[in-house]
Amino acid sequence: MSSRNKTKGEMATSTTSAIRAPNWRTAVLFWTISLTIFYSLFQMGIRNSPSTSSPSSDSFVSYAEQSTRLYNKMEQDLQENGPVFLKQGETSQSLSLSDLFTLKDGKIAPVLKVANPPVRANVLHLSTEYSVPVLEVVKNVFSPYFENSKPAAITIYDSKMYHFSMFHASNHIFSVPATEVEVEAEAAAVKAVAKELCPLEIILDRVLLTSTGVLLGCWKVNSGDDPITIRLKLRSVLPRAPEKQLYDAAILHTSLARLLGPPISPTEASWF
Repeated sequence: MSSRNKTKGEMATSTTSAIRAPNWRTAVLFWTISLTIFYSLFQMGIRNSPSTSSPSSDSFVSYAEQSTRLYNKMEQDLQENGPVFLKQGETSQSLSLSDLFTLKDGKIAPVLKVANPPVRANVLHLSTEYSVPVLEVVKNVFSPYFENSKPAAITIYDSKMYHFSMFHASNHIFSVPATEVEVEAEAAAVKAVAKELCPLEIILDRVLLTSTGVLLGCWKVNSGDDPITIRLKLRSVLPRAPEKQLYDAAILHTSLARLLGPPISPTEASWF
């Protein structure tokens, strides 16, 4: 877990006029098949040792229930709202896809801008021991559907950057100014929390696609303190942090990729 000042990635795309628009229900079916294959392969790839038993405390049971309800609700998003990203709809940060991505030489590229106001985020990083195999599975499953898409319709995130957003000492909605000395004090406090609560043993609960086109890995804690407890602890050592945080306290998620357009049809996929 780390506390740091970071730039906010804002990207743009010029795919609006060139995106194909087949029946979106068919597209969703393809994505559902892909996600099912992905989940199965990933479970086979990383579960090479017996899982340890989960804590039996009341707080952990409450966390398990909350996270299950949350992930169930997130799964309904695409079905209820449809693939908004095909219409260049808003992202979860109220930005349009044209604000986030651009096309360069037929490939999707981010346009990075300095965050204003600055953001101080505390994140858990996923070790490359696990993130690299995840990346390979994402590529293997989705490439047949997207590698020949014109224009490019998917961007797969760098496995070295896989992380779980936990708590913001300052965010883009509510800025909390801090001097260099105050930032160093925050970092020291977060380091102490991390030393006390980490590492965690987590398992992949499910993979889902949001209506805004984000492919998410949704995880649960199998051994160690749950995300609700961790965030409460971070709140106690960062009392000046915004009262309203960006994510549900029970969530533990990683962005794996983002879809910007529909997949190619089964008849176009080389392996069908």
